This record gives sequence, C-alpha cells and structure tokens, in this order.
Amino acid sequence: MSLTVRPAAAADIPAITAIYGPAVLTGTASFEVDAPDEAEMLRRFEAITGAGYPYFVADLDGRVAGYAYASAYRTRPGYRFTVEDSVYVEAGRRGAGLGGLVLAELLRLAGERGHRSVMARIIAGNEASRRVHARLHFTLVGVERETAFKHGRWLDIMIVQRRL
Repeated sequence: MSLTVRPAAAADIPAITAIYGPAVLTGTASFEVDAPDEAEMLRRFEAITGAGYPYFVADLDGRVAGYAYASAYRTRPGYRFTVEDSVYVEAGRRGAGLGGLVLAELLRLAGERGHRSVMARIIAGNEASRRVHARLHFTLVGVERETAFKHGRWLDIMIVQRRL
C-alpha cells in the first residue's frame, strides 16, 4: 500500500466530489444540504487555490481517499492571518489516519505562508473530527448552541483553534 500526501490538482476534482457528496447528503460534517456537482467543486477549488490557500489530497495507491484545504476564516482584512480548515475522508477509509495526515500537511504549509491561527467548526457529535483536531493540538474555544439545522435536528458546533 502506497500513501502520499500531495497538493490537490484539478484532475482530482471527480474524486473529491465523490467523497464530499455523500458527506453532504447523509452526514453532518458539512452544513450544505445539496451536494455540489463537479463543475461547482472545480470552481471552489480554483477560488481557494487561486487565493493562495493550501489544498491537499491523501493519495492511496493512486486514488484520492481524502482531502483537506484551508480557506479564509472571515473576509475582512483584520482576519487575513487566520484560516479555517476543512477535512474529508472517503467513508470506507475513516479512522485510518488519512485525515490527520492531510491536516498536518495543511498546518505546516499554513504556518509557512504566515498564517497565525487555524480554526475549525466541528459538529458536537463528530468524534472522529474532534479526535483528529485534538491530536494536532487544536483547543476548544467555544460552542455555538443549536446554530445549524440539518436532517431534522438542531446541531451544536464546537469551535476549535490551533495557533501556529
């Protein structure tokens, strides 16, 4: 088995879309309710990488099994040194450490690019994401109570931060 973490490319968008779609439709890791198509995912990828933010994939034996990217935390200039991470792993590969690998690389590059903090919003019941972020030294800074509504229920969101 060969595993590498590498910068994402436009050619990875079909695999990224295939990972993200089920997370949107059946899970609570994303706050979207309709899965975007490949054209929309490519538009987002180009916007993120075009703005200079890091975007990585976990390549397992030649296919994308997970990905992570950083994006603007907020759009106002005072927040320019803080980014927000997003991490998704293929359903059958969760718990194998792929999320931590791509997130660690994202943290490394974000620090090199001068970012001071990385934030993440995690649904309070998403223990896998909480553990990955905790292993990489993110700390809880707050909980937003019942701020997201998905799958017929209100969800609390944990806000975690890693200072670089």
